[in-house]
Amino acid sequence: MTSRIASLTDFLLMQIERSAEVRESATTRKPLNRQIYQAIREAILSQLLPAGWQLPSSRDLARGLALSRNTVTYAYEQLLAEGYLETRAGAGTFIADTTPDQLPETHPHTAPLIDPSGQSELSARGAKLVQQAGVSDLQWGAFMPGVPDVTLFPNKVWSRLQNKHWRRSQAELLTYGQGGGYHPLRTAIADYLRVARSVNCNADQVIITTGIHQSLDLIVKLLGEYGDTAWVEDPCYWGTRSVLSSVGINPVGVAVDAEGMNIRSANLREPPRFICTTPSHQYPLGMVMSLSRRRMLLEYAATHKSWVIEDDYDSEFRYGSRPLASLQGTDTQGRVLYMGTFSKTLFPGLRIGFIVVPESLATAFSTGVSELYRGSQVFLQAVLADFMREGHFASHIRRMRLVYAERLQLLQDAIKDNFGDTVEITGGDTGLHLTLGLPSHCDDFVISREARSAGIIARPLSRYYMSENTTSRGLLLGYGCVPNAHIRPAFDVLAAIIKKHI
Repeated sequence: MTSRIASLTDFLLMQIERSAEVRESATTRKPLNRQIYQAIREAILSQLLPAGWQLPSSRDLARGLALSRNTVTYAYEQLLAEGYLETRAGAGTFIADTTPDQLPETHPHTAPLIDPSGQSELSARGAKLVQQAGVSDLQWGAFMPGVPDVTLFPNKVWSRLQNKHWRRSQAELLTYGQGGGYHPLRTAIADYLRVARSVNCNADQVIITTGIHQSLDLIVKLLGEYGDTAWVEDPCYWGTRSVLSSVGINPVGVAVDAEGMNIRSANLREPPRFICTTPSHQYPLGMVMSLSRRRMLLEYAATHKSWVIEDDYDSEFRYGSRPLASLQGTDTQGRVLYMGTFSKTLFPGLRIGFIVVPESLATAFSTGVSELYRGSQVFLQAVLADFMREGHFASHIRRMRLVYAERLQLLQDAIKDNFGDTVEITGGDTGLHLTLGLPSHCDDFVISREARSAGIIARPLSRYYMSENTTSRGLLLGYGCVPNAHIRPAFDVLAAIIKKHI
């Protein structure tokens, strides 16, 4: 017994001393009871303390360590609760036998090497998703596309509405949401869309999501099968391809021209399950789909029972004319699912978006969104509903439209002063970004990387294309989140980099 106490005491004292050496201060050091627990646990897992070995009593070990008995008792009780120790009536405390009853057969010659990056552990689908990811680690600054100026959001109004709901302490706003979302918000969205975007809908057709990504994910999961195809614009938003591929839907690129998605006879021979489009403001090039293309697309979808997924991500911000009517508003066959988000109009961190589905699908989608994702952020949905009902949303849109129009003009002026008419600007009449075209010999990815080193975000246009044969070179330049005074100096830095490559 004495040798057992001495050996365990020496081992624990050594571990405690080592722990003290690697800790910078007493404030970051683990409590002694946790240190003893962890030291014994690790010794058991590494088989330094074998199964069946009897531990000294908590009293004896505490005396050997010069600690209170409670300190050791805590460690013993935690190890007993987790199954590392076992007690035997009248005999004491022992190391439990945790060896599996059956060990799987191992084949050392076929065992995979450990990959520190974790890439080898990914499925083929997961590896492709990670390798082709378009997400940026920066989400703010010149010239991040698609990001609004959150510093101009009416915080005081929002806080007042939020405090009102906190005071009510309604339990239903703090638990999981039910069905398609908070119904007053669905009503407010439907009312707004009918007037501002000519969307034909009622509140029950509006399904609240966390944004475009979840909306698209829900649509293809409920309406698609693994292996189905989806036409996507080429170039298109990287997130669209990522979501489709992640659920086994094959994206097929369809080139765009000045009239939007240009569906050729080769495409028409193989009808897709889905057609994903941004007709009011093509992302990233900015053109508007012509009326003839819209009619052709709707007729084709109705004939072949394809679903049209309309992404209307930032059409509220149209400069010089009223926002265009939605594609959904001219659909008479119920084949369009309309997606929208508050990430561009209010702030991305809100994480609230929506789908407008055909009436025949409203019940299924209401159930599906709750079943797959559990309704969330009901409290914020209630605040947003009041924000819209009281007119603050429309006021904020009007104010920000003026702000963004001024910033767009400042960026266009900076481009013209640096390059004159030698570069092409597209998509400069709607949204929160424009596309700056570059000569075909320029490597926009290299320019983007050099700009990043200089503190400028300029996303390469070529990365939005699916086919190398149709790839154009350019840079996406967002102006929404760039203060007026920063636009010219930031672009002058970027222009100096571009000039080295032209």
